[in-house]
Amino acid sequence: MTEQDIANYLHGNPEFFERQADLLAAVRLISPHSRRTVSLQERQAEMLREKIRMLEGRLIEMIRHGSDNLALSDRMLCWARDLFLTQDADALPEAIAESIQLQFAVPQVAIRVWDVNPDFAGASFAQGVSEDARLLASSLREPFCGVNSGFEATAWLAHPSQAVSLALLPLRALESHAASGARPLGGAGNSGTAFGMLVLASPDAQRYTSTMGTEFLARIAEVASAALTPLR
Repeated sequence: MTEQDIANYLHGNPEFFERQADLLAAVRLISPHSRRTVSLQERQAEMLREKIRMLEGRLIEMIRHGSDNLALSDRMLCWARDLFLTQDADALPEAIAESIQLQFAVPQVAIRVWDVNPDFAGASFAQGVSEDARLLASSLREPFCGVNSGFEATAWLAHPSQAVSLALLPLRALESHAASGARPLGGAGNSGTAFGMLVLASPDAQRYTSTMGTEFLARIAEVASAALTPLR
């Protein structure tokens, strides 16, 4: 008879321990914590306490994530509020960058917009963008996050040498989804030519990594793209 045979028998005959109550009380196990011999009931109690501690840890983690998400949503709303309060269209790009830097504690933020209305063609935010930078922005299907490997866009920052990790957010024209109630997937749209790009930079190599999620950054790009519509 093998151990599996015994296990199968006990599983199929739960009344066995009712008939052999003394045997159940006599079973002794080794506790993995104290290495002392304990009864089956004590071992079951230990296992139950371990499961409770595990569930408590998961609950605490869920509460922490919920608090983090709530704080992030509050900052997003404050940023959007700042954009609504910006009256001058030519001040929007700077307002977008400055508010992101303030609300989300980003060390450096820069923005460039091209193919703008001729009235804004001479603005600083429409200058210093090469064709390569435009092609890069249009090629991004979602925000890029990772180590700065010499991207031209870092030249738009106040301190390019301090940009160790980057997030590059392409800005694209958006269609209205109010009628259908639908919203675009992938942030500021996942097709079409970009008309601008946001650069978020940090001296911390782990601030923006290739493994991080980009959903929230995509939403930032989406809101920024909508706010910049008057420039086009």
